[in-house]
Amino acid sequence: MILDNMILQTTYLSLDSEFYDLTDPTPLDEPYLISFNPEAAKLIDLDSNSCNDPDFVALLNGTFIPKGSRPFAMCYAGHQFGNYNPWLGDGRTINLGSVNGWNLQLKGSGETLYSRMADGRAVVRSSIREYLMSEGMHHLGIPSTRALGIIGSKTKVIRNSIEQAAIVMRMSTSWVRFGTFEYFYYRREYSKLEMLTEYVIVESYPHFKDDDDRFFKMFCEVVERTAKLIAQWQAIGFNHGVMNTDNMSIEGLTIDYGPFAMLDDFRYGYICNHTDRAGRYSYGEQPNISYWNLTMLSKALSPIISKERMQQKLDDFGAFIYPNAYVDIMRDKLGLSMKLDDDALLIEELVETLHNVFVDHTLFFRTLSRYNGDKTPLYDIVMEPVILDKWLKLYDDRLSQETRTQSQRQKEMLNSNPKYILKNYMLQKAITQAEGGDYSMVETLLYIAAHPYDELPEFEHFAGDTPEEYKNLGLSCSS
Repeated sequence: MILDNMILQTTYLSLDSEFYDLTDPTPLDEPYLISFNPEAAKLIDLDSNSCNDPDFVALLNGTFIPKGSRPFAMCYAGHQFGNYNPWLGDGRTINLGSVNGWNLQLKGSGETLYSRMADGRAVVRSSIREYLMSEGMHHLGIPSTRALGIIGSKTKVIRNSIEQAAIVMRMSTSWVRFGTFEYFYYRREYSKLEMLTEYVIVESYPHFKDDDDRFFKMFCEVVERTAKLIAQWQAIGFNHGVMNTDNMSIEGLTIDYGPFAMLDDFRYGYICNHTDRAGRYSYGEQPNISYWNLTMLSKALSPIISKERMQQKLDDFGAFIYPNAYVDIMRDKLGLSMKLDDDALLIEELVETLHNVFVDHTLFFRTLSRYNGDKTPLYDIVMEPVILDKWLKLYDDRLSQETRTQSQRQKEMLNSNPKYILKNYMLQKAITQAEGGDYSMVETLLYIAAHPYDELPEFEHFAGDTPEEYKNLGLSCSS
């Protein structure tokens, strides 16, 4: 499909007008292409040569509007750092419509009704980070939004300094958030709350659409999807940084990439958002916060779903849904095909060990994937090998109960433990070069993001320990 033939659907506009505001994008000055993602283009059947079409930059800049599109911003509320904010919404994002089930958004496309005195813009650095990381998470097998392309411009915006404005086209199968439900709950507009739930079931949970108990079953699946998502975050070492309810997807996707980070040295209490002084959204707190956010969602749904039934599901989340999801993923990372009762304790001991031996999280698991009884390669990457040795003895005992061969285990572990992840120092290099007009590093990282489990000898230098001066840095929400 070429751009001229693209036809978008805007089913969200079938809802009451309070759900959205019709808003046209505000174009950037002298826009230019930074990167085009052919993998994302395939999802909407867009021709891979579309990046050479002048209309592609115009599409991202909001001056080429596809047939069927009626640009709009979505309304929602949310708990931000635990405090309820009744008026949020797409403050710098404009929706164009959907194609092939993918909803297209322009992030950084100007002011909307929900901008709250902000400029509605995004800058090059934050746009590159989201563009690359959303793709990286997808290829790691973690549910995520996607990104089609990114443009820069001559438009200047003021953040901590004067920066260049950019727009990234984001794609998602749903942009509805926990906070969308909260908006109508706190306004006591329960008929619209029910309308929203019906819409979400059709868009995201169609297997329940003819079920008399569809509202409760939808909630149950949201709980389960969220549990698995957070378990995947914890296992890969991803810290979102801003798990407000307005940043939680009703589909269980990773959305709204702000001050995120992949762990460098393993730190359970690592805080990637330096404005989060209390550590509410630290890496180690993410499972607890996801439960809290689900509790806020259950409160918002309480006018149309039994509180008692939802609370039982929430109790199950803490008792076994999340713990089982996490242990199952960690078993894969450790090459354990059998499910034994003591596995949870082995994993708990590992987390404590990793915290104490000062080791790069990704490098540790990739090195462990080739473990054959020789502990030297693992000793070489930690600062406290004596502490690690205690856990390895437990691991050896556990491996002795497996029936798979060593080579089978290693093969499976190499498919579960990436060699390459997008660390913040790598992203910063791409940003620095891009701000100087060189986009080659963006393309390099886009390629690496799509091949996290491959060897890629030419990029071996990205597979090692993070340089000391760049380890576990904090980031700001400014973008």
